[in-house]
Amino acid sequence: MRTELVSEPGDPDRPNEDFAAVLLPASGQGGALVILDGVTPPRDGTGCLHSVPWHVAHLGGALTELTVSRPDVPLPEALARAIARTAEAHVTTCDLSHPRTPQATVVVARWSPESVEYLVLSDSALLVESSEGSVTAVLDDRLSRLPRSALATDALVDANVRNKEGGFYTAAADPSVAERAVTGVLPRAGVRALLGMTDGATRWVEKFREGDWEDCFRFVRKEGAGALVERVRALETADTERVFLRRSKAHDDASAVYVEL
Repeated sequence: MRTELVSEPGDPDRPNEDFAAVLLPASGQGGALVILDGVTPPRDGTGCLHSVPWHVAHLGGALTELTVSRPDVPLPEALARAIARTAEAHVTTCDLSHPRTPQATVVVARWSPESVEYLVLSDSALLVESSEGSVTAVLDDRLSRLPRSALATDALVDANVRNKEGGFYTAAADPSVAERAVTGVLPRAGVRALLGMTDGATRWVEKFREGDWEDCFRFVRKEGAGALVERVRALETADTERVFLRRSKAHDDASAVYVEL
């Protein structure tokens, strides 16, 4: 089995708000990957005493443990339990009803000898290569489908579309959002490899148009996950006129996990 993991902060002077893990239980009968992308908070606060990296570490740790230790628990339930466990850790000190309480996007894939389960919540991505070599992108595209007018300001986003019906969802403090995730189960024999990425890495496709999702997968298979992030960094640096990045931050935390099953 080949596995690769890379996670690089967008700013070396700030903590990485991503979480990435590859899990290979000692039984040798399966495994999992978990990727979270913490949502950078606005300057005027989140109602929480804790940082986004704190939230991502707690949520990612809980989800990792539940995904491996409870293979009988479906991924949406595992995510709901992880969100609840994380919320319980700071409900007495923080305002978890604040729309910007620490939160994250989520990608999880878990495989066994019989099946491959997946879950995607918000704008990170999971690419699945079939046994025949075709590549399918599993995306939660609700955020990208919203009109620009709905995303014009943080206040509009928080009031109208963040974790709201008709908007988009992230893993914050409400376990019920796990039911909103994009999920599915595939036959294990039909899956050859997986690639999970936060949106700092998906910029290769979504911002810079270096190729489509299948091209991105082939690039990582040949050059490696680290090369993907290096290429994104080079493209970010070269985009001095912000032709591609526009209002996006110049450099974003970027994580990618590649697994050949």
